[in-house]
Amino acid sequence: MENETKKQSEEILAEIYRNAQLALQSIADILPQVDDQQVKDELHFQHEEYEKICAKAAQIAKDREIELKEPNMFKKAMMWGSIKMNTLTDNSRSHIAEMMLQGTVMGISALRSSAGETYQGASDEIMSLLHEMIEMEERFEKKWKEFL
Repeated sequence: MENETKKQSEEILAEIYRNAQLALQSIADILPQVDDQQVKDELHFQHEEYEKICAKAAQIAKDREIELKEPNMFKKAMMWGSIKMNTLTDNSRSHIAEMMLQGTVMGISALRSSAGETYQGASDEIMSLLHEMIEMEERFEKKWKEFL
């Protein structure tokens, strides 16, 4: 794989992995604050789906000898603190849905930005995973809107 093509593939794969890791972290942080069983069930379902995306990204990275980095600890700590503060006074269904919706929309935006850039050299396998994740997050966006 030529250098530029490999770099483009690595950047997209890193974005997919980072996005899924942050989603997993958010769900793990918010779950203990949730009392509503339907919301908990949806969070568990989405967690499983993000884990599948992470596993696929990790496998592609391994096959192509690409090193994927975890999101930095500071960002994770800030997210955790924000979730704790946001749910301290309001852990209602609609508030949790609103928080998850904001994160999902940010994720879709970041992924669409990656998809929209001219990555003609990125592999079909990685582009396919990118589109799979965008479609998944769009379904999650609709689901969170139902909880509002």
